[in-house]
Amino acid sequence: MSYVIGVDLGGTNIKGLIINRNGEVLKQHYIPTKDTDDGSWRENVKEMVEYLKNYLQQPILGIGLSAPGLPNEQNQCIAYLPNRLKGLENFMWGEYLGDATYVLNDAHAALMAEARFGVAKDKRNVVLLTLGTGVGGGILINGHLYQGLAQMAGHLGHISINSQEETQSIVGMVGSLEYAIGNYSIEKRSHGKYSSTWELVEAYRKGDHFAAYLWLSSVRKLALAISSIANLLSPEMVVLAGGITLAEEALFEPLATFMDLYEWRPGNKKTSIAQAYFGDMAGAIGAASFVLTK
Repeated sequence: MSYVIGVDLGGTNIKGLIINRNGEVLKQHYIPTKDTDDGSWRENVKEMVEYLKNYLQQPILGIGLSAPGLPNEQNQCIAYLPNRLKGLENFMWGEYLGDATYVLNDAHAALMAEARFGVAKDKRNVVLLTLGTGVGGGILINGHLYQGLAQMAGHLGHISINSQEETQSIVGMVGSLEYAIGNYSIEKRSHGKYSSTWELVEAYRKGDHFAAYLWLSSVRKLALAISSIANLLSPEMVVLAGGITLAEEALFEPLATFMDLYEWRPGNKKTSIAQAYFGDMAGAIGAASFVLTK
């Protein structure tokens, strides 16, 4: 049996696991990242890997590392991530960890987890959207992760759905999907009434009219974005991941109604929309899954 280590590097915690080719998790582990300006937090990644190796006591095929930012073309390191996790940019993890190491953007890793072992297993053309503080994503084409120029493909939160909106996203896009539904903008969008999407959804469930207007407007814009993505890529499935999907029926029921209005369905073929299977270990599982494709 072949084994792979997957590590998900976050600003708060480092999550690691060992999986085999069948996706069975042999061991998982969490440790704090302890983000520091001198880059010493990288020692905690090494500690995680050594812990998992010592547990396994067998050879590994390699290591997958999920992290925020954009990797280089060879997926050896994160080439671009300003203002966060100092010491991450251009750090060559394979040399440091002593094993073949492949580095993925965290949203791309989440897609790989779902495509290989999750709700999109055996699908060849898939789009994933992460709905949380912001909106990220990933694209699978003909069974392969599409990373594109500068490895930035899948930043679907930064497509524009309202050219008249003046507020710009972090990449400079006006009227972005990320602004329309991301948790980071909820206070501004609600004129200070709600501090989180969770508060908004709870008020919507209780019948608050302003909450209903604001929430359903956001879900409508999400449906417009997904319909546009379907027109562009025609995926078999769109997977929704992230904390906002915990709204469950409050999200998926109105989303289905709006999709009925906006999605083009030639031959009565409709894009399947599914909630992600994996939770907080998606990045680690997806990074390990990426190694298995090599």
